[in-house]
This record gives sequence, structure tokens and C-alpha cells, in this order.
Amino acid sequence: MRPVTTLLAPYTDASWVKALRNPVAVQRLRATAAATIAYVIALQLSREPAPLTAPLTALLVVQVTLYATLKTGVRRINAVVVGVVIAIGFSALVGLSWWSLGLIILAALTIGRYVRVNEFVPEVAISAMLVLGVTQVASSAWDRVLETLIGALTGLVFNLVLAPPLWVETAGDSVQDLARRMRRLLLRLGDQLDEFTPVSHAAARLHEARELDHDISEVDASLRQAEDSLRLNPRVREGRLHRVVLRTGLDTLEICTVVVRVMARTLTDLAKEREEERLLDPKVSLAVRELLGYVADAMVSFAVLVTTRTSDAAERSESRLRSELAAAETARESAARLLLEVVRGDPRQWQLYGALLTEVDRILAELDMEHRSQRLMEELDRSAQLLHERYPRLMALRRGARRAVPRVPRPPGARRGAR
Repeated sequence: MRPVTTLLAPYTDASWVKALRNPVAVQRLRATAAATIAYVIALQLSREPAPLTAPLTALLVVQVTLYATLKTGVRRINAVVVGVVIAIGFSALVGLSWWSLGLIILAALTIGRYVRVNEFVPEVAISAMLVLGVTQVASSAWDRVLETLIGALTGLVFNLVLAPPLWVETAGDSVQDLARRMRRLLLRLGDQLDEFTPVSHAAARLHEARELDHDISEVDASLRQAEDSLRLNPRVREGRLHRVVLRTGLDTLEICTVVVRVMARTLTDLAKEREEERLLDPKVSLAVRELLGYVADAMVSFAVLVTTRTSDAAERSESRLRSELAAAETARESAARLLLEVVRGDPRQWQLYGALLTEVDRILAELDMEHRSQRLMEELDRSAQLLHERYPRLMALRRGARRAVPRVPRPPGARRGAR
């Protein structure tokens, strides 16, 4: 008989631990637990035999982020209360019939647009219909409000006690995957330079570049989820900084995506002009391929830098990015000299050669570290200004709290941030 530890080995594998750390798995467990707790509480407080509104509300309120939970809870409570009030008003005037049902749905959907419940406009009509369909309208109406409050408050307290998972790592993986897809495309663009490339092959690369727009949309959705998970999360001290770093990083990659698409278009136009020839002279193609390889590697290093959460890893990523950008600048100058020699001997398609170098320059300018730092500071200042404009009282209270905390003098020679 095998030992117990051997029998349990598949269940104690590190993959299970990784699965439990997955934000999707964590969210499933949190939503299930919150809905169950809300139902148990509602059984004790509500007069309904099966108060399913409470677990339903908790399930909807416990969203993937604390920020979304707060928004969803308030809107859902508002929607249910408005629906109940509409049902009580209709029950006092008319009974339940086909025309009164249609009228109450129309009224609920219309009023729901003006009470700021956003995506919960149908919930106003649903609440009104469910309450209007029971015999004792008043009793059932306030039971439904009670169950909604129980579910919403359970979800809010649940998120305050057990903070939602952070989706930063998931968004970071999406950003890095996007950069790697761009890298593969750039390498394929470079591989066709010293070949007899049919126009159809060059057009296929252009189609791949256009498909990156869809990838950008998916990464943007993942990043929005990560940004919400950082808001009001007690486990994050510099949530605004993390949000700005990720957002500006994706903005830079999005610009690079556009430039890569233009580059693919330039090579497609070059293939049309040189159908029976190589896209580039053999002595130039190697230099341009090397240049595109450095640019492709720099894109991945940039993505790793903006998604890294530890200072040591960030320093390594920054050092690697600087070296790759320096190598790309050197390769760019070499490719430019060779292209100039070719154009002097054969000026055909000189404008396409120049466009190719210009597109490389734009990517290198976007990935430049000094440009990146300046952009980051501008976005932080703009974000702070928006906060002051939207929440002036809250910002004043925060400044007052910081002034009230006495500063402990650092000993001579101590570094800032040393612990």
C-alpha cells in the first residue's frame, strides 16, 4: 500500500496553490461564500420562505473589485427601491392585468433612466413586476427591499473584510503577451527583406498588424479591471501610481502598434514596386533585420519594465531596455548609411526607405526612457489635478491629515525609504 503522502501528491501539487491564487478562482469562491451568507441572514430576518433576492443581490454586488462593488451596491439598492415604490403606487390604483403589466414595465424602464442606476435599469422593472404580482403588495415589497439591503450590505462587508484579488498580474501578463506578439511580427517583417517576397505574403503581414488592434482592445479591458482592483484596495498603498504606470505603458505600446502597422504597409508597398526583385539589397537587408530585432526585443523589455512590481526586477528590466535601445540606435545609424549608399546608386523607392527609417525612429522615441519618465510625471500631475477638481473636500482632508502627522527626523546619512 502506498503512503498517504504519495496518494495525496496530485492534490498537494503546486498547481493547486497556483489555481487558488488565480483571481478568477478567488472571485468564484468569494461570490459563492457571500451569496450563501446573505441567504442565511435573510432566512432569519425576512418573512419570505425562500428569500432568494438576498443571495442574488450579494452575488451581483460582490464584483471583481472593491471599487466596482461599492458602485454596484448603491445602484442596485437604488434600482430595487425605485421599482418597489412604483409597484406600490400602481397596486393602489390598478390590479394586475396584461395592460397594467405593460404599463408598469414602460414606467419602470422610463423612470430608471433618470435615477442613475445605469446598467440596473431592467432591475427597476423586474422589482416592480415581482412585487405587483403578489397578493399582499406592501408586505412583499418591503421584504424585497429588506432582502436587497441584506444582500448588498453582505457583499460590501464581505469585500471590506476580505479584500478582492488584485488583477494587476493578469493585466501585466496581457501587456507582455501583446509585446511578444508585436516582437514576432517585427521579426517576420525582417525575415522577408532579403527574399523575393510576393505581394500576397507582404499583405498577410499587414493583415497580422491590423489584427493587433483587436489585441489592444482585449488588453485595455484587462487593464481597466486591474485599475479598478487598485482603487480603494487596502492592500495597495500607491494605487494611483500603479494605475498610471500601467496605463501609460499600454498607451506607448498602442502607439507602437500603429507604427508597426504603418511599417507593414510600407513593406507591402515596397513589395508591389519590386515584384521581381528582393525588397532590399542583400548588403542592406542584414543590417535592417538586425535593427528590427533590437527594436522587437526593446518592446518586450519595455512591457516587462512597466508591469514589474518589485524594485530589483524593475532595475534589471530598465538596464536591459537601455542596452537594447542603445544597440538599436547603433544599428539604425548603420542601416541608414547603407540605405543612403543604395539610394545614391539606385534612387527608386527612396521614399519607402526613408519611411521605413522614420517608423523605426518613432518607435525608438516612444520607448526612450527619458520620454517615458516625462510622460509618467505628466500623467501623475494630471491625475492629481483631476482628483482635486472632483473631490476638493476629500483632498483638503487628506492634506490636513498629512500635516497633522509629526515627521520623525531621519538620522544623518540615512537614505530616503530605508527601513
